[in-house]
Amino acid sequence: MNVNRAEYRSKVLGCWMGKNIGGTLGAPMEWRRQINDVSFYTQKLGGEPLPNDDLDIQLAWLIALEEQGPDLDANTLAEYWLLYVAPHWSEYGNAKGNLRAGLLPPLSGSIHNDFKHSCGSFIRSEIWACVTPACPAAAAWYALQDAIIDHGDGEGTYAEVLCAVMESAAFVESDVQKLLDIGLSYLPPDSAVAAAVRTARECYSGGRTWLEARDTILEHYRGATFFNHLSHTSDRDREKGFHTGRLGYDVPSNIGMLVIALLYGEGDFDKTLCTAVNCGEDTDCTAATVGSLFGILHGIEAIPQRWIDPIGRGIKTIALNVGDCSWQLAKTVDELTDRTERAAHAVLHRRRLPVRITDNPTDRSGLNAERLFARDGGASLYWNLGGPVFRFDQFEIGVDYLDGPFARDAQPKTIRLKIRNTYRVQSNLNVRWYVPDGWEVHPGSETTLHVASGALGDRVDAEYALQAPCVGRSPVRMAIEITRDGWPMTMLVPVTLLNGNAEQTPETGG
Repeated sequence: MNVNRAEYRSKVLGCWMGKNIGGTLGAPMEWRRQINDVSFYTQKLGGEPLPNDDLDIQLAWLIALEEQGPDLDANTLAEYWLLYVAPHWSEYGNAKGNLRAGLLPPLSGSIHNDFKHSCGSFIRSEIWACVTPACPAAAAWYALQDAIIDHGDGEGTYAEVLCAVMESAAFVESDVQKLLDIGLSYLPPDSAVAAAVRTARECYSGGRTWLEARDTILEHYRGATFFNHLSHTSDRDREKGFHTGRLGYDVPSNIGMLVIALLYGEGDFDKTLCTAVNCGEDTDCTAATVGSLFGILHGIEAIPQRWIDPIGRGIKTIALNVGDCSWQLAKTVDELTDRTERAAHAVLHRRRLPVRITDNPTDRSGLNAERLFARDGGASLYWNLGGPVFRFDQFEIGVDYLDGPFARDAQPKTIRLKIRNTYRVQSNLNVRWYVPDGWEVHPGSETTLHVASGALGDRVDAEYALQAPCVGRSPVRMAIEITRDGWPMTMLVPVTLLNGNAEQTPETGG
């Protein structure tokens, strides 16, 4: 399938410009639970946008793509996270703390993280969509690798997958309702993000006003006000009982409001972005993301020049440690578009995706609309949210920590090994555990597992119980060696446990 290069560039440039405009428009009202009344920028800008972490981290992801290539995954992105993400607040800081303790994604986003259901990941979905135009399954995979760093098994992960899928599909699908259907096909139906999307759609189809839809979303999906500061809730919303909620449980309501803006905006740029901001909550994030999606849907030509002139075409950063990468950062949306296109060519080629960006007209005749939907309801995406996945030439190996990466004195700690054969040859795999002195492995430190042909889509799971009289100092590092008789390759998989003796419960997060 061909995507016309000029059309592609217009959509990518529209994406980044819409991102800058929405983030700047919504920044002054960020995290205020109130009804706003904006119709344009409310601050003097002097030809520059406001800095926005929504766009910042995506600049780092672009550098990662350029340096590491299209095969990067969550483990690689986590290294860039530690190098370049500066803030210590909320999920950003919690993820860094977990990574430094030795926990890889998704554990870095799941453990001791009250903010895994918050908004820090869906705001950085666009880069993955723009390098996988019209390939939502690939966009979903990349978005998952990104989101699990700081949201793990939380609702924040589903939110980024949703946005990346819709944005990727928007390169060839212009019907908003179909985009929502496509996005939902990649989410667990019982997730709160999916429920919030359905509620927003029901309000719109039922003839309710955007304000009634907004109140319905807050009634059913709200989290706490900004760190429980009641001053961030308006008198009107307090009277409605909207001043309470669960700390960090922010993304379902904000995704609901994003969908409200998309639906009630009805293809008008001003109305779409202003509706997002006027709903309140995480206004810079909702307006920036819906601005990006609008830009992909309609191209840069559909963004009125009066929105561009006050902020220009530059990019300002706030959330990156730029000491080691300032010379690598895109300085304008035009440069960002150029580099995004180059990365897209590399991703499409390396992953053998059925899309090429050429000077030929976009050819939708070969586009089967069903191809845009998840084939298995997204199940293949979330097959190991209980621990990291390690990828080798012919196998994917997931380490599922089940009730968390905690070991306790004289108590067995069960770990489930999940092995997926990605090639067509069945194998007998020899599994050998290397553990510290004093640790025992049951049913044994050396076992053999049979894995059927990958063509059958088969996976084998095996559980091992680890135990020591005294866990000792965290982290406890182990390794699993996996080999095949007659084959030279050795697969090494790290296992990290924390001393859980002081943990009150074995839960995996907040």
